[in-house]
Amino acid sequence: MSENAHELPITDVRDRLADVVNDAAYGGQITYLTRRGRRLAAIVSVETAEAAERWEDAQLGHLADEALAEMTRTGERPVSLDEVRREFTL
Repeated sequence: MSENAHELPITDVRDRLADVVNDAAYGGQITYLTRRGRRLAAIVSVETAEAAERWEDAQLGHLADEALAEMTRTGERPVSLDEVRREFTL
């Protein structure tokens, strides 16, 4: 766990929510919410959450580019959403 992260039981966070949110927003603190010692969720700053979303979008874009390049190399054609729906009766 990084230096700016810690864990708190959900029951403790209920009484300290405003402080935990402020610690995330202004101090970069990551707080993992636990129940019976198991991590269930995290409170992080907006900047941290948005950075994670940007990273995920970039990774998915990279995977899509790779798939398209592979399809171009092999001559495979894309499958439309309508075809998928028909095949799986969605």
